[in-house]
Amino acid sequence: MASSGCVDRLGARLSPGRRRGPPRIDKHAQIFLRRQSPPVYVEAVPGHSGRDNGRGDVNCRGVADHGAVMNPTAQPSDPGTPSLAVPPLFAALAPARSILIAGAGGGFDVYAGLPLAFALWRGGAQVHLASLSFSELELIDREAWVAEHVAAVQPDTASPDWYFPERTLARWLAAQELPSTVYAFPPLGVQPLRAAYRHLVEHLDVDAVVLVDGGTDVLLRGDESDLGTPVEDITSLAAVAALEVPVKLVTSLGFGIDAYDGVNHVQVLENLAALDRDGGYLGALSIPGSSREAALYRDAVADAQAATPDRPSIVQGQIAAATSGAFGDVRFSRRTRGGDLFVNPLMAIYFTVDLDKLAARCLYLDRIENTIGRRQVITRIQAFRDELLNARVPRAFPH
Repeated sequence: MASSGCVDRLGARLSPGRRRGPPRIDKHAQIFLRRQSPPVYVEAVPGHSGRDNGRGDVNCRGVADHGAVMNPTAQPSDPGTPSLAVPPLFAALAPARSILIAGAGGGFDVYAGLPLAFALWRGGAQVHLASLSFSELELIDREAWVAEHVAAVQPDTASPDWYFPERTLARWLAAQELPSTVYAFPPLGVQPLRAAYRHLVEHLDVDAVVLVDGGTDVLLRGDESDLGTPVEDITSLAAVAALEVPVKLVTSLGFGIDAYDGVNHVQVLENLAALDRDGGYLGALSIPGSSREAALYRDAVADAQAATPDRPSIVQGQIAAATSGAFGDVRFSRRTRGGDLFVNPLMAIYFTVDLDKLAARCLYLDRIENTIGRRQVITRIQAFRDELLNARVPRAFPH
């Protein structure tokens, strides 16, 4: 059931407040578009070049200058205009040489980035994975630490901690003969987490960062009826927002899951609409259930559930079930007993936004900017909510 307040991922409760465009596509992306789209054939009128006349029209045989007949798969005349032919998420990442996909909310959130990573790897991109970790990283080998607050977790990284999603993922990746290093950060405040991200960006020559949230609470701005579990997500958002990286995105997978923690998803949609008006929404992209990416993702989630049978990820379990066509109150773990799940196709859709535009809309990001520890983040978000006079009234879906 939905909680009356916000509970962060390690159980800290945050009480509710009192009631009161996508990046332009450069030449590299255009090359990607041409590779992905069928050729466009336009027969020009004799004596005309067949080029755009400046009004978006093309002179074609039998058609006056004020109209055009074109293949419906044709690319728009302006290369910066998004097109249905290529998802804006992939168009935005096409120029990148080194992409960092990081779990924003900690724990198993990095798994939500796997379908995207599989597709990028298959296309030849260099992709690195990172995770805000809830494991006891202080127990791992000293050799695993590549910088302060940055551990490079390998399949053979030793640790007595039974809950270690990063190592579980590294072992699964190695078994698939995929890049198997998963970088891990301990729970931190904004300043040290930013330093950790900056090290990775420089060390790996990263020119694109994608923060991935298993759920939707990273998309909340602060004045919603409830914030879900925002602590890690918003700390990650604030940390990356100040980095000088050409491409910075946030993508959310698992729409509806955070209703358990009180999130009103009508307000999530309202936020996405506002970002769309600001040019910061890159659209929604469904993971086809029969795709190679979905099959590998389900296998990775099943492997993680087997590795942590006492605490499997409820979020990733629901997303995996959604990619297989499951619907409704699907049971895959004893942890879901006593609650009603609503697994559905919306959970298998990436909702992607521009990171900087999302950060600009967050009403309390400045309050956590100078934090060092996680507890500071919790108390400052709580203080903001306590002072909030006009939280938005939650609404039910009208249909």
